[in-house]
Amino acid sequence: MSENNTSTIISKVWSMCGVLYDDGVSYGDYLEQLTYMIFLKMADEYSRPPYNRNLGIPQGYTWADMNSLSGVDLEQQYKRTLEKLAEKPGILGEIFTGAQNKISEAAKLARIVKMIDDENWVSMSTDVKGDIYEGLLEKNAEDTKSGAGQYFTPRALIQAMVECLRPEPMKTIA
Repeated sequence: MSENNTSTIISKVWSMCGVLYDDGVSYGDYLEQLTYMIFLKMADEYSRPPYNRNLGIPQGYTWADMNSLSGVDLEQQYKRTLEKLAEKPGILGEIFTGAQNKISEAAKLARIVKMIDDENWVSMSTDVKGDIYEGLLEKNAEDTKSGAGQYFTPRALIQAMVECLRPEPMKTIA
């Protein structure tokens, strides 16, 4: 993916963040919601050819189940999906533990879902997704005095990554 496409995606994602921030959704909450939704979208992409992988998302709670809805139905499905995934055993449950919908306006939730659905996240390199995340963190730090350029990784995410990757001393994980 070209640098221009990467900056276009960062710009779209940041633009939506500004709209939500005006409605009282914090940058951190937006990033959290974005992460949950991109995870669901990528799980959907991996479930299709050529991957055909099952990542443990139960029927009735997939991206496709949510993406086909609008209005209050979308809000309720997203809430139920977060709750259901939090109940799952293992890493999936840990990722979604305590997850709540922080986007109270259905029309804006639908815009985020569409923005995410318009991209093929699995085909993006890890670098591109990292650039998007770093771009959001950088913009957040620029726009909030409290950010001061400091980035914090939630402890639950660190623990989930360690459990998933199982790093060993003196070994490099690439």
